[in-house]
Amino acid sequence: MAKRITYNDEKLGFNRKSREDGDRRITEDRELTDPERLDEFRKTFFQSALPDLPPIEGYHVCWLTTENPRDPIHGRIRLGYEPIKSTDIPGWEHASMKTGEWAGMIGVNEMVAFKLPLHLYEAYMKEAHDTQPALEEDALNEARRQAEEAASEIARQPISFELEEGQADLGGKAPDAPSFEDTLTDRSRRVPG
Repeated sequence: MAKRITYNDEKLGFNRKSREDGDRRITEDRELTDPERLDEFRKTFFQSALPDLPPIEGYHVCWLTTENPRDPIHGRIRLGYEPIKSTDIPGWEHASMKTGEWAGMIGVNEMVAFKLPLHLYEAYMKEAHDTQPALEEDALNEARRQAEEAASEIARQPISFELEEGQADLGGKAPDAPSFEDTLTDRSRRVPG
């Protein structure tokens, strides 16, 4: 039979009561204040591992990964994205890749800097953030209309669904599409400090 080994907490310097009290205090103090939450939000969504690319007149600049099989770089190149060469941004020679497929381009690890003409960026942003959501809204309204029609046939009387907050606004006048190009054009005119 195996010998059971026990440890004397006091001989090892453990003080269970104070450790438990300390754990309880830590648990009680875990609630974040709103400024702490904002700070955590900033840390979550804003990269510090990649340097901010300076604006290039007439282009939207961004970092693209070479490691995403669902969003391959060759697909982005087909859409009009162009890799940023170290000669495109004076003073960034230190960040140019030295070897491999992206040699001479600005990169950090698996990330490569790209630029997209502003007219294409504007078109893509309008499609993704205005046109497609409007089409989805229309599809939701049509599905609701068909469901109300089917329910009315079954009940043999007109039926209208009660819409929750937010849903009632669907199908109303959509706001004008934002202009991403104006925002980026203003930003690209700024001199990096």
